[in-house]
Amino acid sequence: MPGDQEVVEEGEMEQMGGGKMEGLKEKKMSWGNMLKRLDSLDVESAKMPHGHGHGHHFLSLSRWNWLMFTEFLCSLPENLQDFGWGTTLRLAFQSIGIVYGDIGTSPLYVYASTFTHGIKNEDDILGVLSLIYYTIILITMVKYIFIVLRANDNGNGGTFALYSLVCRYAKVSFIPNEQAEDRVLSNYQLELPSKRLRRASWLKKKLESTAAKYALLMMTILGTSMVVGDGILTPCISVLSAVGGLQRAASSLTQGKIVVISVIILICLFQAQRFGTDRVGYTFAPIICVWFAFIGLIGIYNFIKYDPLVIKAFNPAYIIHYFTRNKKEAWVSLGGVVLCITGTEAMFADLGHFTVRSIQISMCSIVFPALICTYTGQASYLRKNSHNVGDTFYASIPGPLYWPMFAVAVAASIIASQAMISGVFSILQQAVSLGCFPPVKIVHTSAKYEGQVYIPEVNFLLMCACIGVTAGFQTTAKIGNAYGIAVMTAEAITSAFLILIMIMIWKKNIFLVIVYILTIVPVEYIYLSSVFYKFLEGGYLPLAFASVVMFIMSVWNYVHRTKYIYEMQNKISTERVREVASKPHMHRMPGLGLFYSELVQGIPPIFSHYASNITALHSVLVFVAIKPLPVSKIIPEERFLFRRVGSHELRVYRCIVRYGYTDLRSEKERFEELLIERLKEFIREEAAFMPRHDDSENLAENEDASMDSSDSSNPAENKGSTKHVVLSHTGNVDPAEELSMVDRASNAGIVYLLGETELVAKQGSGLGKRIIVNYVYNFIKRNLRQGDQALAIPRRHLLKVGMTYEL
Repeated sequence: MPGDQEVVEEGEMEQMGGGKMEGLKEKKMSWGNMLKRLDSLDVESAKMPHGHGHGHHFLSLSRWNWLMFTEFLCSLPENLQDFGWGTTLRLAFQSIGIVYGDIGTSPLYVYASTFTHGIKNEDDILGVLSLIYYTIILITMVKYIFIVLRANDNGNGGTFALYSLVCRYAKVSFIPNEQAEDRVLSNYQLELPSKRLRRASWLKKKLESTAAKYALLMMTILGTSMVVGDGILTPCISVLSAVGGLQRAASSLTQGKIVVISVIILICLFQAQRFGTDRVGYTFAPIICVWFAFIGLIGIYNFIKYDPLVIKAFNPAYIIHYFTRNKKEAWVSLGGVVLCITGTEAMFADLGHFTVRSIQISMCSIVFPALICTYTGQASYLRKNSHNVGDTFYASIPGPLYWPMFAVAVAASIIASQAMISGVFSILQQAVSLGCFPPVKIVHTSAKYEGQVYIPEVNFLLMCACIGVTAGFQTTAKIGNAYGIAVMTAEAITSAFLILIMIMIWKKNIFLVIVYILTIVPVEYIYLSSVFYKFLEGGYLPLAFASVVMFIMSVWNYVHRTKYIYEMQNKISTERVREVASKPHMHRMPGLGLFYSELVQGIPPIFSHYASNITALHSVLVFVAIKPLPVSKIIPEERFLFRRVGSHELRVYRCIVRYGYTDLRSEKERFEELLIERLKEFIREEAAFMPRHDDSENLAENEDASMDSSDSSNPAENKGSTKHVVLSHTGNVDPAEELSMVDRASNAGIVYLLGETELVAKQGSGLGKRIIVNYVYNFIKRNLRQGDQALAIPRRHLLKVGMTYEL
């Protein structure tokens, strides 16, 4: 009955939460559906008033959250909990055409890039082959296939996926928009051991220092920049190497004509990106399968025909002998050897297009055996024909297979470029979502598989950069020097993040962490030191690209953070909103107004500017804050959080809309319909389960304090908390009239109010800040997508509100 307390006994909760999972499938609890979205801002930061009156019973938030989470897991269809073998094998087939083109075409140029001054000793071939074996085994197989792929963020890979995992465990984000409610999202949960380890807590505390936060952010931006640089260099070196085979058959063909043919192929490749990864993958996968079959079989043929004894290279002693004989020259030659693992970082970045199991299957069953065979066969050929080391790949092909192999090589080089381009799209999508890259158009290219995206602006810029590098350098020698720096810098950064994850999140035995540090890390840093030796011989190229990308990302992230902090410091209080909406001259016109901002902890200052110039508010007003979270995806049921601003008569609400970094916003999303539907559910749930009258007043008075409190970013630390929610009925509110008002407002029309802020440095700011804010940031902003385009707001319902922020 109205006014009576709704009692949920804690013992009942224990019985329901501790019962068998099958019970949750068979029977939905009568109050379960209503509680499912009581994650509104009324329980923001899990701070609800504790009841002290007699006869009050409480519902533990930790048990309630676990119950809702287990109910969600049980309700998932089996095909969403895990891909079946049919889908996994199809994705494995697709991944061959997308992921492995880069590493698969490395045999085109590895030996030529390693022996730049010829082969001085036949045993040097065995030493280099041994280096290739163990580099592929340690870096590609052990590190990436069996360890790094496990460090995915709900199926997504790349530098930002690793960074997001660290952000969820430690408070290293610079934007202070954390809320405890975010930690109970289904995809936010971290699989943590229950036992706390002292070293994990110590490391977490160290990472939360300001210096460590900056270091992590800059590492992430540097890693992303190197992947972008890799995406520029891969098409250049792959296509040039493949097309260069024409000169062996037609010696009259000049290098200039080779460059022209390469540029034409590159233009066609980038134009094909608009069709998406799904179509490109099915088109390219058969070609790449033929490529791996050809190079594997030719490798076996050369191995048998020339020198089967090269199998001795599996003995790592030949590596020691190689360095003993050649000393510094052997160390310098590592810059060529490292090219055998190009594309491994792209394999991780492309994970969002596929699954861990599909990539492991394709790598272990097809790619790895083919690579071992081809490198072994080329080494066997060079033992008898060392003078052909500059053109090892094409020289080792049997005569009748030359032209078929050339055609497949050109196709494979195109696919190698595709692998890196897809990786660049994936990682930049994550950067945009987390506020580290300017907003660009992101197109979802597959209705079947999530995570397959295309970015037109980035595609065009990559094409221009590739054409410039190909036309400017014209040979693969200097491009190869540059290539190694991009590859090894990105891989070293991945290792640094992986060590943090192993200690803090996985909480692995410290012995296993030390083994990784003593085996994988030294190998990577030895290679890194070698590729930097050729800095002046083309190695500066990826650093130049990375510097430009890092500068853009750093400027955007810095101003984005500064703007958010400014809005927090100047936010409008709830009392001020009541005062504005209650003024006699303020008219309430029919319609639903959605006032957009990025501010999560209150009302943005631009609302006061709007109200002082336009003396009219819509009959229902919702302040919508788009909040990106360091998770890959957020299920629709958990996307919206609501809170009422002021009394029921004002009909003003706040809504936080949470997105993961792979969630895409578009007009097809039915955003306004979903928002109105969730708003109505909030009104109904608030009427059925709202705090007692005196507690509601407490909440209103302490709104800001409750919103900003987030003492720990570790979800495991909150599982044992004793915070409670009081469930009560109230007879003071009749939701029918309010729901009717929402319906009438939405039928009258929905208007999107978007703050269009102009940012300038405040008086007295330093010269550097004035240049960054007044010129660099505003130049980038003017030349990229506007806010309404990035938010997919229909222009026919858009009203922009301008205001100047002095940062």
